[in-house]
This record gives sequence, C-alpha cells and structure tokens, in this order.
Amino acid sequence: MPEISIGVAGATGYAGQELIRLAARHPAATVTCAMASASTDGNRRLPALTRIWNGEVEPLSVDRLAAECQAVFMTLPDAVAAEVGPALTERGVRVFDLAGTFRLRDRSLRLRWYPATPDLDEPAVYGLTEYYRDELQTARLVACPGCYPTGALLALRPLTDAGLLEGDIIIDAKSGISGAGKKPSERTHFSENHGSVAAYSVLGHRHGAEIEQELDRPVTFTPHLVPLDRGILETIYVRTRPGLSAAAIAEAFDAAYRDAPFVRVDGDVLPEIKHVVHTNFCDIGWRWDQASRRLVLVACLDNLVKGAAGQALQNLNVAFGLDETTGLS
Repeated sequence: MPEISIGVAGATGYAGQELIRLAARHPAATVTCAMASASTDGNRRLPALTRIWNGEVEPLSVDRLAAECQAVFMTLPDAVAAEVGPALTERGVRVFDLAGTFRLRDRSLRLRWYPATPDLDEPAVYGLTEYYRDELQTARLVACPGCYPTGALLALRPLTDAGLLEGDIIIDAKSGISGAGKKPSERTHFSENHGSVAAYSVLGHRHGAEIEQELDRPVTFTPHLVPLDRGILETIYVRTRPGLSAAAIAEAFDAAYRDAPFVRVDGDVLPEIKHVVHTNFCDIGWRWDQASRRLVLVACLDNLVKGAAGQALQNLNVAFGLDETTGLS
C-alpha cells in the first residue's frame, strides 16, 4: 500500500478538522501539513484532536504544501482556493477542493456564484465518486461536491439517467448547523436556531446550480437550517413517466449502486439522520404511488463526512489506486 503525504489547507474549520480526524487513521496516508486559511494566521493546536493528531496548524504556505505533500485538501475561502489550487497543481500536487470554487463548468455560472474562480486550461473533475471513478484516477484537480448536491444527486441520478422521470423536481433539504460553517452569524446563534427551523437562500442557493449542472435539468431547491450539530435530510418530490413499475425504480437504483460501498438504498425503510452521522454512508429511501405517478425520495448523509471530508478521502483513494473504502469503513 502506498504512503501518501497529505496536507490540509484550512484545517481549523469543521470540514478541515474532520479531514484530519479521518486521515489520521488512514493506513496509507500521513498528514504532513495542516495549515490555516491565511499566511498571517499564527500557529495553533487543535484540542479536539489531541492524541488523534498532535501536530500544529501553521500559517498557509503554498511553497511548503508543494514541497511536502503529494495531495492537498483545501477547505479554504473561495477566493483563496482560486489561487492556491492552480498554484499547487502546476507544481505536481493533486488537489481536492472541498469549497465550491471549481465545481461549476459553465463560465457564466461561475461568474455569478464563484466570481474569483479562474478559467482553467483543464477543468476540474467533479468528485461525486460513484459517477466519476474513471475520471478521478487521473485527475489533478478534484472539485468535491457540496453537501446538499451529494445527497440530491445520489438520489436522483439513477432515475434521470434511466429516463424514468418527467416534470418538475422539488428538493426540500434540511441541514444541521455545521453545514453553515464555523464562522458565527445571527442565523447560527444558539438562541436564534435552538427550537426553530428556518428556510434560507430560497431560489438563490448556489448548490441549486450545481445540482442542475449534474442533472442537466432545472430543479427547485430550498434549504433549511435545523437545530442539529450535523446531518442532512433531503426530501425530493418528482413524478415518474407513465407505464412504470416499482420494480423498474428499484432496478435503476440497484444498477447504479450494487457496487457502491457507501450508498445504501432501501425501498421499505426511510432513512434517518441518526443512522448516518459520523459515517460515510448516504442512505436513500423512496415511496411511489402508481396511480398518481408521484415518487418521494428521502436521502440522508452526514454533511461533514459523506458531504465533505469522507467523500474527499474516498476520492483520494480512487485517485491513488486504493480500495475506495480504505480508512472509511
């Protein structure tokens, strides 16, 4: 098994710390650099990772990352990632970006949602592992999907790819507070969030553009913040084309995920957040009414693992020729 030297840039945030936590027990990876989001940040330790990883988070340095790491995970602000990512790939480092900086392929959409993103000679590979395994093997820059798109796409892609749906797609998504990031805001303040559920960025969340890109069709996407530390549950409303059977729906999921170790589909049991937290699983359940052709999908995942750090390590495994469950099962 190869020994992969990895760096984490943006190590003090929730996703960055989750990456270090998972990577510290990965049998083929060693965290050689953990850095803050800016070169002006001072050294600091991560108390939550004591005796898991005892290094220090250092100021951001592209030179050190390039010299000491074969792979770098970025959990940086978009404008910083837009500079650091290409600088590292030019020096032979394989980069896995957990921000949204490189996810959108259409230039006009990038200018709207991620205006700092440069035009690249070679686009990033979209890191939805279950659908881009071949591309990941040779990718130099991987744009890991957002947490909401991961669940929505894993639930919808088998059906859209098989041509089983028609009409509108409505995605009602709920996320724990860590999905909003570590920087506090009025919306994430305890007294604002505790005991409440609130919709936000209605008809204006950038993950909607990401989902539409991968499905190649419009969606109505509405996220909500719920008073949980972590976890995402998405309820998705669609209509199937005429003449389908429940067996055809089940077969579409089976064909897509029979060899996918981290996607669990059950047509009888609807998933719950507590079944997936602290794991790299995405659980999918569904209910279908044949008379009305209404299909309701429910997808659940941990936004910090399958929706961020775990999926990024899954992509690393594929990119470096390892079993994709390495360090994650």
